[in-house]
Order: sequence, then structure tokens, then C-alpha cells
Amino acid sequence: MTSRLARWRGEGPDAPDVSGEQAVVVVGKARPPVHPAVRALAMVAAFFGTVLFSVVLARLTLEPSAASVDLIHSNVRPGHSINAYLEGSSTLEAARQLGGNLLLGAPFGILLPVLLPPARGLLRVAAVTVCLMTLVELTQGALVTGRVFDIDDVILNTAGALLGYLLFGRRLGRAVHPRRHHWWHRLTRRGGPQPVAAAHAPQAPHAPQAPRAPRHSADGGVGEKPSAG
Repeated sequence: MTSRLARWRGEGPDAPDVSGEQAVVVVGKARPPVHPAVRALAMVAAFFGTVLFSVVLARLTLEPSAASVDLIHSNVRPGHSINAYLEGSSTLEAARQLGGNLLLGAPFGILLPVLLPPARGLLRVAAVTVCLMTLVELTQGALVTGRVFDIDDVILNTAGALLGYLLFGRRLGRAVHPRRHHWWHRLTRRGGPQPVAAAHAPQAPHAPQAPRAPRHSADGGVGEKPSAG
């Protein structure tokens, strides 16, 4: 065993004297909180980014298109429009339609974790995106000329939001806001083990035992007890 390994295991002569409450397993170092001014600036920037994105979204989805009235139809079957683009359109047109819907949903996954801390999380981002984009699709299908409701647009927008969250939004949310405590964290903390002493902490030396008194034989001498017979 090398000296480095011995020191790591706490068995060498240079090993630190760790005993009692000092031999506690260190789980990790907590990240210091972000300054409130930095958090406020990040949320303001996310707000203006959301406003700008809303304007672009309105221009793309709520602008009338009279030339498309006879060419488009409502779709409530998931995957129908996607298959139509893949099978009946050119590769460039399919990439433009499908990729455009993915990019249109990506800002949701990037901005929501910064602007709304309770919306952090994969399922929460997906739920918020589904609700907002369904509302947009219903509005354009009912009020805008040449626009219809398409469930595949909602699916693609939600997929884009999840990609944006996994690539950027998750890290941005953790960098700006404190880490969120889930309900299962409370359960594990309540019944979880407390800090314990290190497994390789050096043991206290044993006290020396007193020497035994010599046994006296029957004839008065000192020695072993005589055997019977």
C-alpha cells in the first residue's frame, strides 16, 4: 500500500486526527445565491424577450392570409399534417414548415424558467406551452382569415420548447434562481440518514490490561495448577 493510499484511507502516520463529530461525511458545497440585482436584470431581460417573441408570434400566426382559404383545412388528428409535409412536399418545404414550428416553440423553453421560476421543470414547461399554443391555434382558427387549427402545430411547438429548455432554459433557470425543492426532497430529508462518522476514521487506542496475578500451587510454589491423577 502506498503512502498516498494510506493517507487517503486514514491509516498512514501522516493521516489527520479525525474523530467524533469531526469525522462527518461532506456531501457537497452549496452554490452561493445570485445577487438580487442580477436576478432582477435577468428577469427584466426575459420579460422584454417574451414581449418581442409575442410580437413575432402574432405576426406569424394571427396575420390573415386570404389566398390560403381554399388550400388549408383544420386538423385534429396528431401526425396527419406532419405526414403530409413529409410525403407530399419537397424536402426544403418540409424542413421549413417542421423546423419553423420547432423554432417557434423554443423561446418558451428558454424564457419561461427565467421569467417564471414556478414554471421550471420539463413537465411544467410542456404544460404551459401546450396551453398557450392551443389558445393561439383556437384564436387563429376562429378569428383569422386563412388560418385554421392544427394540432400538429401544437405538438411541434411543444417539442421545440422542450428542446430549448433542455439545451438552455434549464441552465439559465438554475443560474438565476435558487434550486427548487421538490416534494420528494422533503420526504427523503425527513426519513433520510443523518451525517455519520467516516468509515475509515482511526480508532481510539485500547487501554493496556493489568497483568494477571500468578497462580499458587498446592505445595506452595508458583506455577501451573496440578493436574488430577
